Amino acid sequence: MNKTDLINTITERSDLSRVEIESIVDEFLQLIEDEVLKGKEVKLSNFGVFYKKARLARKGTNPSDGSPIIIPANNTVGFRPSKILKEKLN
Repeated sequence: MNKTDLINTITERSDLSRVEIESIVDEFLQLIEDEVLKGKEVKLSNFGVFYKKARLARKGTNPSDGSPIIIPANNTVGFRPSKILKEKLN
């Protein structure tokens, strides 16, 4: 499911217009992004936690010529599913 599918499904299940749902989804995603960029965790009960995750510098291989390279340290987004979500998957 992509963002458009999500918006369409919520629109079908609610009394709100597609424009309203799209605005709510965009704002929701922006709030998660803003908090993670600040280094804060976003905890959604019964779903999981989004957080900023630091990656250390590491060795890699250049795919074009096979030579060793150093991949610099960077940040990414981590997600830790809730216990309830894990149980539902199994």
